[in-house]
Amino acid sequence: MAIACKTADISAPEGPAGYSCKEVSAVTVNDFVFSGLGVAGNTSNLIKAAVTTAFVNQFPGLNGLGISLARLDIAPGGVIPLHTHPGGSEVLLVLQGSICARFISSSANTVYLKTLNKGDSMIFPQGLLHFQLNAGKGAALAVVSFSSPSPGLQILDFALFTNNFPSELVEATTFLDDAQVKKLKGILGGTG
Repeated sequence: MAIACKTADISAPEGPAGYSCKEVSAVTVNDFVFSGLGVAGNTSNLIKAAVTTAFVNQFPGLNGLGISLARLDIAPGGVIPLHTHPGGSEVLLVLQGSICARFISSSANTVYLKTLNKGDSMIFPQGLLHFQLNAGKGAALAVVSFSSPSPGLQILDFALFTNNFPSELVEATTFLDDAQVKKLKGILGGTG
């Protein structure tokens, strides 16, 4: 019964403690298996990268366990842009290629930057801005693990430029001028 109590009922709303539990009779082995990380993501996009998540929404057996996974596919010239995970820390393991990774500390704005190769790992503490970019000539592949079944994601550029946040407020709070803000909103599809 304890296992079933951890299995997420993703048809119910998610609360601060995660999803409510499935009824024992509704739990299946498929709640504890996720096969999506074996398939390469589509990197033919603006960032030339893809993230395939195995979070609680895709993998209900993670509910309440404090863990999740994702696959990063980064094409040559690709980047996972500056972002944060407000709900969990991240560990990255490079499986193929080279990835330049960085995070910025919150206390002194110290930058921690390293080019990682196959077999290398790096930790990104919860909530800190970080990125990964392909540092090689071929495709890069990594698996990441999170300390949360639902770590959240906020990509800095999209948070600033793909919403109805008025351009004059973006300009006032970022020191960008009107032309720069309009250009970025145009590239990323924002309004305002």
